[in-house]
Amino acid sequence: MYIYDEIDQRIVDDRVTQFRDQTQRFLDGRLSEDDFRPLRLQNGLYIQRFAPMLRVAIPYGFLATRQLRALAYIARTWDRGYGHFSTRQNCQFNWPKLEDVPEILAKLATVQMHAIQTSGNCIRNTTVDHLAGVAPDEIVDPLVWCEILRQWSAFHPEFAFLPRKFKIAVSGAETDRAAIQVHDIGLQAQYDDKGNIGFRVYVGGGLGRTPIIGTVIKEFLPWQHLLTFLDAVLRVYNRYGRRDNKYKARIKILVKETKPEVFAAQVEAEWAHLKDGPGTLIEEEITRINQRFTRPAYQKLDALSSGHVLALGRDPAFASWVRRNVHAHKVAGYAAVTLSLKKTGVAPGDMSADQMDAVADLADQYSFGGLRVSHEQNLILADVRQADLYDLWEKVRALGLATPNIGMLNNIIACPGGDFCSLANAKSIPVADAIQQRFDDLDYLYDIGELDLNISGCMNSCGHHHVGHIGVLGVDKQGAEFYQISIGGNQGNNAALGKVIGPSVSQAEVPDVIGKLIDLYLARRDSPEERFVDVVRRIGIEPFKEHVYGSHHKKPSGRDESVAVA
Repeated sequence: MYIYDEIDQRIVDDRVTQFRDQTQRFLDGRLSEDDFRPLRLQNGLYIQRFAPMLRVAIPYGFLATRQLRALAYIARTWDRGYGHFSTRQNCQFNWPKLEDVPEILAKLATVQMHAIQTSGNCIRNTTVDHLAGVAPDEIVDPLVWCEILRQWSAFHPEFAFLPRKFKIAVSGAETDRAAIQVHDIGLQAQYDDKGNIGFRVYVGGGLGRTPIIGTVIKEFLPWQHLLTFLDAVLRVYNRYGRRDNKYKARIKILVKETKPEVFAAQVEAEWAHLKDGPGTLIEEEITRINQRFTRPAYQKLDALSSGHVLALGRDPAFASWVRRNVHAHKVAGYAAVTLSLKKTGVAPGDMSADQMDAVADLADQYSFGGLRVSHEQNLILADVRQADLYDLWEKVRALGLATPNIGMLNNIIACPGGDFCSLANAKSIPVADAIQQRFDDLDYLYDIGELDLNISGCMNSCGHHHVGHIGVLGVDKQGAEFYQISIGGNQGNNAALGKVIGPSVSQAEVPDVIGKLIDLYLARRDSPEERFVDVVRRIGIEPFKEHVYGSHHKKPSGRDESVAVA
């Protein structure tokens, strides 16, 4: 965990004081709604369908247990007893009162947390692989670089009012678990052939109304030039990005319309004025930041605990959990554990205050007092001794957080949708619940195998439906809620965008459509090892379309097609 220094803490404390005064002036009528709007957005406060929503920053998804307990206290004191963990590795509260938000921010500041730049047209929370620092396939530990990005982007005066919001993701492993290719900037940390650390730079990725896979504009950027090169990218975007149409304001549109090679040349030209300048990183700065991270005091352990092996043999339920929710660790004798926030009947990503407090206790006992949030809306204890896995499983199961479904259909990513969000065209949570209820048989799920199912309530794609093996998108058809189904999407190293299979369907029909897709997949796969997305790639979407709609299916209406590709 990164520990604030005096400057970090002063910045957060001053922001609390500022927003307390701004909020009081608004409540007293001395600030208009138009004047207050950018101020509240800069502090992560939205006005949603029924109440304000406060989005709390969790930088690169890392939480200390004191911070998780603070989130539990906020949920219990100023909300309705729960919080929602999002695909941005943040935590959202859906029911705070406006007049209470300054007190919430003050509470967050006591545990080195805030809501700064979690909304607005600025650089948002940097996200990272949830196994960063512990994954065996990791090439470079990206955490120091993520913290450098946090400090660089916080209150950056030149990039406080960009054409549109801006998101950066970082991966340091062979397997991309941070979806870097669908971010405004994606950074792949790596070594060159001389052992020097650097980054492959993707630009112009994103989902939303116009989904695009990012383009590599720099194969290897030496670490010393990370910030100056990003300054150059942001300057080009700030100068040429559209401000006349918010639907065409993201950097992905600029890169697409300019052409990636032209955009890359513009960045290089801008970088020529910045390279080797004051923004160049030096070893002393890397060392300073690195020293502010606390690191686990690992013990020297055997690669496998005999007790752990015996427990696998005597308890099939535990064995299933280990197979799906326990991950390899680079240190012998340890494992990373995913706590599933996807139990059937619970909105994906939701967690009660009582569960937060209990998990904080478990993290103190079993994982050096730290945990992570994944962009798949689960929590991870990253440093668990293998000898402790069975004891941990029993306690996690009692909390309802041990569903063995990671990587499976029921590990659904879903935005809050129309139940909360004022932008949503349709509800997401009831659809996720109906699918979970339909596919609640673990034996059947294991037979289906790896399958990512993502749900978004609108084209903003907060549920990442474009990159789901199966994606579900809520659309509005003459005031009624309908859902488009896409297949073939994928995140990670082979990122791909799904294709819509046909006309949208009603909420009640969604589970049946998913069932038909699964049935055809099981009938057409070559082996149990061939994943759903691999079958889609091999045979195309037409067989799936016919199986869902019949051999004489009608073509999607113009309305549906325009929503799919706008």
